[in-house]
Amino acid sequence: MPQTLIRLSMLLLAIALAGCGVFGKEIDPTEGWSAAKLYAEAAAELDSGNYAKAVELYEKLEARYPFGRHAMQAQLDVAYVHYRAEEPEEAIAAADRFIKLYPQNPFVDYAYYLKGIVNYNRSVGFLDRYIPMDASQRDPGSALDAFNDFSALVEKFPNSKYAEDARQRMLYLRNNLAQHEVNVAQYYMRRDAYLAAANRANYVIEHFQRTSAVEAALEVLIEAYRALDKPELAADAKRVLELNRQAGRLTAAQPKPEKVDLARKLWEYFSLDEN
Repeated sequence: MPQTLIRLSMLLLAIALAGCGVFGKEIDPTEGWSAAKLYAEAAAELDSGNYAKAVELYEKLEARYPFGRHAMQAQLDVAYVHYRAEEPEEAIAAADRFIKLYPQNPFVDYAYYLKGIVNYNRSVGFLDRYIPMDASQRDPGSALDAFNDFSALVEKFPNSKYAEDARQRMLYLRNNLAQHEVNVAQYYMRRDAYLAAANRANYVIEHFQRTSAVEAALEVLIEAYRALDKPELAADAKRVLELNRQAGRLTAAQPKPEKVDLARKLWEYFSLDEN
């Protein structure tokens, strides 16, 4: 082979190997970007729906400029990205991290609210998009988590712009949690487990007052006491039910809150640094 061709072949091989990172680290097109540019590009990827790329850029921003204001923003944005990407565990973990690191941040209420919405959506359920279902029939774990998230928001930030919506969702969730207990009590009745049914019904009456489930709980309690051959207790429960019906004290079911279209938190309250 002529010398010229040998040299050309070696040059082409060197170029190919360099492109594969053999002679050094692979070229990162973001190398040398400022924090502002990384943040802007990550936000653009988020807005375009390229969530994986957005997370990648936000993480690079946090790694390169961990103490800048953009990094703080990025951490909250990452929670939102995971929320939009329907990755609830990751969204909640990112929101929790922000709350832990920046408990005094002016927008930390947003992190609490985002957690609540993520868990609320999980309690509503994926199948609701296609098949309407009774939320009280589902595992109450996510509903309880959402209730606690919204409760923390309302307690810590009663004047937050998200507080009123959180309160409405808490009412709806509380009714669902109560109805879930009634569903369990009714299941026990069908299984002839009358004492267990009575205990569940009493739990609803004691712990979920002013919910629509109380009426059904009293009805279960009457049937359970009759089945247990406790006529006096059945009569007491029936009297309580009738008195509350006559007085109009029984609460109607809470309407389902409208679906929230949670937006990314915008950070207008300070001028951004130019790291």
